[in-house]
Amino acid sequence: MMRWRVSGRKARRAVLFTLALGSLTAAERTILAIGAHAGDAEITTGAVLAAHKQLGDRIVIAHLTPGEGGNPKLSVEAYGAQKRREAGEAAKSLGAEVIFGPYRDGEIPNTDEARRWVADLIRQVKPTHIFTHWKKSIHKDHSVTHAVVVDAVLLASLEGFKTDLPVHRGIRGVYYAENWEDPEDFKPYLYFDVSESLAAWKAAVTKYQFIRGGVSSYPYLEYYEALARVRGAEAGKRFAVAFDIESMSKKRVLSSLP
Repeated sequence: MMRWRVSGRKARRAVLFTLALGSLTAAERTILAIGAHAGDAEITTGAVLAAHKQLGDRIVIAHLTPGEGGNPKLSVEAYGAQKRREAGEAAKSLGAEVIFGPYRDGEIPNTDEARRWVADLIRQVKPTHIFTHWKKSIHKDHSVTHAVVVDAVLLASLEGFKTDLPVHRGIRGVYYAENWEDPEDFKPYLYFDVSESLAAWKAAVTKYQFIRGGVSSYPYLEYYEALARVRGAEAGKRFAVAFDIESMSKKRVLSSLP
């Protein structure tokens, strides 16, 4: 059974509890990770996706854009093609399916049309759990993706919202990943032990050139590996990945002390 940790407001010592994720069988679990750009979902949540793939869960990664504008040495077209290839290789390494959205890097629209596209994605994939970006970011595409996904989760569940696909109401949780570009007001709330899946994560994310090095001077691999060590120390594990959730969801109802 999967175990998560919840951090207290003042104490570093985490309290164990069983997430709803653990109450489903592998055959019933589908995890959908939605990132603004190819690489976003894998670098932040890939270790968790790898752990759940090992349990037999279905894993789907959706990239709203390839992130084709981030290489100053290549044209948008050339780097977009490269990022698509790399995304396919990373997904294969994780045992995941991969889906691309119709949008361009830096131009994800905060519109009803984008919400309709993501709602249809949710109805198509039928996830039980969703990972996506935190709400506040220095990157417009990240914060827009958050807003679009949150609204699309609701739309996908409404009978009155008509598309070619049937309603999907089976989502048990939406979790927001920790990203170096999305730090404002992010509070680590759920800690997932990834000590056994960090190697699989590293093998997957290094399919991307920008993570291996040579595109940007930012030390992506070193940063996220060090972050996993820090979150692991907080959670009492060797390596961990942290998520935040909506404030309204930070509630536990008990009939006795755990």
